[in-house]
Amino acid sequence: MRRLLPYLARSLALALLPVFAYSQNNDTTVIIGTREAPPFAMQAEDGSWSGLSITLWEEIADELSLQTEWRAMGDPESLVEGVADGSLDASIAAITVTADRARRVDFSQPFFTSGLGIVVPATGEGGWLSMLRALFSLAFLKVIGALSLVLLAAGVGLWFFERRKNPEQFGGPPAKGLGSAFWWSAVTMTTVGYGDKAPQTLGGRLVALVWMFTSVIIISGFTAQIASSLTVTRINTEIRQVDDLKRFTVATLGNSAAADWLDKEGIRHITFDDIGEALDAVAKGQAAACVYDAPILRYQLRQHEGLSILPNVFERRDYAIALRLEDPRRQQINVALLEHLRSAEWAALTQRYLGRD
Repeated sequence: MRRLLPYLARSLALALLPVFAYSQNNDTTVIIGTREAPPFAMQAEDGSWSGLSITLWEEIADELSLQTEWRAMGDPESLVEGVADGSLDASIAAITVTADRARRVDFSQPFFTSGLGIVVPATGEGGWLSMLRALFSLAFLKVIGALSLVLLAAGVGLWFFERRKNPEQFGGPPAKGLGSAFWWSAVTMTTVGYGDKAPQTLGGRLVALVWMFTSVIIISGFTAQIASSLTVTRINTEIRQVDDLKRFTVATLGNSAAADWLDKEGIRHITFDDIGEALDAVAKGQAAACVYDAPILRYQLRQHEGLSILPNVFERRDYAIALRLEDPRRQQINVALLEHLRSAEWAALTQRYLGRD
């Protein structure tokens, strides 16, 4: 019996070796890619990470006994590429699920759903700034220029007949006489008629008679044209909905789902490495608007004055964790993720970072 004990011990150790090996592998370190995408992922000066996505993964990793090694990546596409080429075990930040990305990596269940938003300069509707911009627009100035020429033509006609027979009102140097005639034609057209100047010659009175009748038609036409110019100018310089973007150049983040959407829609855009830089471009007038994920834009606007986000979102966006194709932990990750999304902690966290929106 004593001779059999060492043999039984060795056999038992060999039998239990796979169990110990599995246990050691199960409590392993995984490399998780992320990037700055406040409030979903934010890196402090000491290199630590925080945010909605970071907290969510830490809860999942704790549930699955995984040790996390965070790896900072560049643009959103690099998070997907890292998982696809095997350099990352998974990626999490604000990664949008798209058909193209789903061909290269697996995705967990979505943990946040929103859409694209539009940030524009916060000029008040109907404010003085918008009115002044419309008054000095090219279309409005063209109308004023045409009206001035018509007034001058009527004034020249009157001055031609009155300059010698009525020198007290329309005489003197040509500049003075034409100025008086221009003044007369303006007050006559607007039906003000101060009575300080009146034609005395037959030719001047005939010009005045024709001018009084035609000015009624001209003033109504010019009034409509001026109102139209102001309205068109306002429409052409404001973005109120998605269709308005096609008339402008907008800013967005490079290699993002938002940039892909702008390419597909044929909307002119400039890209930046950081969404804060894209918003700065709007504030400086380099772009008419910024298009990107709505929750990230709302969070970023806390640090950008003079900008506002339009109320409606479009192009639904689902955020999920990027996993390797056929990742054996995918089901476990999904279960842990869904359990955490139903917790009071997650509700409090989203309220803290995103508010009621």
